[in-house]
Amino acid sequence: MSDLVRPHGGGSLRPLLLEGDALEQERQRATGLPRVRVSSRERGDIIMLGIGGFTPLEGFMGQADWRGVCDRMHTAGGLFWPIPITLSTDEATAAGLALGQEIALIDPEDGHCLATMRVDEKYAIDKAHECACVFKTTDIAHPGVKMVMEQPAVNLAGPVKVLSQGGFPEKYGDLYMTPAQTRALFESRGWSRVAAFQTRNPMHRSHEYLAKIAIEVCDGVMVHSLLGALKPGDIPAEVRTRAIAELAQHYFVPSTIVQAGYPLDMRYAGPREAVLHALFRQNYGCSHLIVGRDHAGVGSYYGPFDAHHIFDQIPKDALQTQALRIDVSFWCYKCGGMASGRTCPHTNADRLQVSGTQLREWLSEGKPVPAEFSRPEVLEVLRAYYGEQKSGAAAQR
Repeated sequence: MSDLVRPHGGGSLRPLLLEGDALEQERQRATGLPRVRVSSRERGDIIMLGIGGFTPLEGFMGQADWRGVCDRMHTAGGLFWPIPITLSTDEATAAGLALGQEIALIDPEDGHCLATMRVDEKYAIDKAHECACVFKTTDIAHPGVKMVMEQPAVNLAGPVKVLSQGGFPEKYGDLYMTPAQTRALFESRGWSRVAAFQTRNPMHRSHEYLAKIAIEVCDGVMVHSLLGALKPGDIPAEVRTRAIAELAQHYFVPSTIVQAGYPLDMRYAGPREAVLHALFRQNYGCSHLIVGRDHAGVGSYYGPFDAHHIFDQIPKDALQTQALRIDVSFWCYKCGGMASGRTCPHTNADRLQVSGTQLREWLSEGKPVPAEFSRPEVLEVLRAYYGEQKSGAAAQR
């Protein structure tokens, strides 16, 4: 019997990815089905359904589940879920599909079939209502709102059979791990208390500090990098994960840290996305999720600790994975080290706090970055990336 937290829903992992003869037969059958091209976000959701990251979902949500998740953070059947997992298409395509019909879901980049789905339901949604519930705003400047408002008019719902992992294993190798793989790794190390550190950015000294706090109270930490699509200006996954590997190699005890990646796109849903992050980390075997300042936020749409507070607002038994809530962290010159708002009595004038925008400016302009903010090995990787970007832009002029 495993000592790890149980998958969401209380059962076992439910990966929907076919294997062996069943996979080959379904791939052959898919060639004769109507094709529906999915979005980048939907591709990530399909792969998470395939590998069991979205256990116990069996496919894309129908209208009753969509409404329940938006309004109450649970499906019509009572399953706790904070963000709708939906698939949409245009009106003309939807009109040509009959209920009960099977369709092939096509990768938006390479045109390969990712999955097949039985169309159990076709429905339209109030997009502004979803945005107000999930993102707490309908401002089109919010990248998540923009994504929802621009999606096609009709949602398709039904169970899926997943046929592909979208090239993630080939692109990222051992970094890309399924929930079954991370659980097996944790068990092989004898871990039962595992903290997940969610990141879409390189890890700097403050992130290192958060991860090490988690290691003090858990058996180990999984630095879990988002490998899907980001907003313009964010650092690509291959650069970010290389920088994290340097940090792990030089500044962590090897037996306390695992670096892994997962295939979702960012939604930038702040508090609701923090809860989704905890939910699927439970499927990966993590007992805790590190939640710092403005987790999964963007701009000034959320308060700095809204993602802390939402864990007090959901039902106590909604998740086994718990939030490890940590205040804003920084280097304090008077303390002479890393600290947080809960441990440092000094003023902002004594603290080194660098915004992402400021850091990108320093790196792109080749200016020095304080050693108290980032480890030199991390900066070396980032400077090389920004140097390539600058050289590429100059060559295009």
